[in-house]
Amino acid sequence: MQNKFFYDEPNAISQLASSLLYLLPTSNHIPIVIVCIGTDRSTGDALGPLVGTMLGQKGTLPFYVYGTLKDPIHAVNLEDKLQDIRQQHKHAFLIAIDACLGRVKNIGMVTVEKGPLKPGAAVNKNLPSVGDAHITGIVNVSGFMEFFVLQNTRLHLVMNMAETIATGIYEAGIQLKKQQRFASLHTNELKYKLSE
Repeated sequence: MQNKFFYDEPNAISQLASSLLYLLPTSNHIPIVIVCIGTDRSTGDALGPLVGTMLGQKGTLPFYVYGTLKDPIHAVNLEDKLQDIRQQHKHAFLIAIDACLGRVKNIGMVTVEKGPLKPGAAVNKNLPSVGDAHITGIVNVSGFMEFFVLQNTRLHLVMNMAETIATGIYEAGIQLKKQQRFASLHTNELKYKLSE
């Protein structure tokens, strides 16, 4: 399964949806929480809160979403927000979303991976790792004056990447709902047969 692709590839949304579904827990009883990390004070770092805001506009999802333009999760409040999330959603499966920097040829690439994300690594901040899985988007070049580079990233690119990521997550949510509905129908059918 391809878990790295450019946001503007024709099948980027369906690739993201299927990559994400592959990583999600199979149990209907585990809450799934999406933690969108970043700040709207820097165009490059706004990818996470833009995704969170767009998800909030897309309708009902089988996920809990934290981190929006209105209420961002960033370096200053990350630890407190994570503590709140863990208290509200016991044993949740966390998906972290964040912008990152990379090589010139990889700008616009989205990655969906198992395991935690290390936010703030690009700007040498020591923050707690987040997530059982993560989605990152390469918004600009790494290697020199990272903070300045993030500040001077094109909003057009970040908006388009956020739209692809949010739509891919929404598609995964629709498919997950279908799977859960099918699983509960199947369970009810079995119960009915057993009670006959």
